[in-house]
Amino acid sequence: MKLEQLIKECCQQKLAAQSQIYQLFADKLFVVCLKYSKNYQDAEDTLQDSFLTIFNKISQYKNKGSFEGWLKRITINTALQKYRKKAPLQIIKDVNEIEEEEIDLDNNSFDIDYLLSLIQKLPDRYRLVFNLYVLDNYSHQEVAELLNITVGTSKSNLSRARQILKKELENNSKQETRSIINVRK
Repeated sequence: MKLEQLIKECCQQKLAAQSQIYQLFADKLFVVCLKYSKNYQDAEDTLQDSFLTIFNKISQYKNKGSFEGWLKRITINTALQKYRKKAPLQIIKDVNEIEEEEIDLDNNSFDIDYLLSLIQKLPDRYRLVFNLYVLDNYSHQEVAELLNITVGTSKSNLSRARQILKKELENNSKQETRSIINVRK
């Protein structure tokens, strides 16, 4: 069945169509949920909440732009709403000039699951900014609007997230080097 027909049937609240939409997009949206969640269980909850919102608002989708993009946006907003309700983000004072540190992943072979686990361990405010800016390509202005913070705070939180990730990746590299040295003895 075509996607347009599935969407139309979802608007009519047909469970079979909703099930097919879920099966088509759940895995992709779960990856988004994992990026914004502290753990697997939170990601599952966010995915379920996202699909409830999707099916409640599917009639608002007007076949303009990518349906998958529309789903992703709802999923990200659902994850952000969860953190807004949970506790206020701890905001760091604005910093006018933030030097953006790049994390060089090209010269290292890090397991994607390991990287995701490091991102999930970041404090909420850093994880949200990092994901929105780096992984989902939002501008600092858009991040600031989504999180109700200033652009400077967005830049500051991103810089601190990168510092934490860089330090963890460097520590991991040192541990792997030590392990290799110990094995060779």
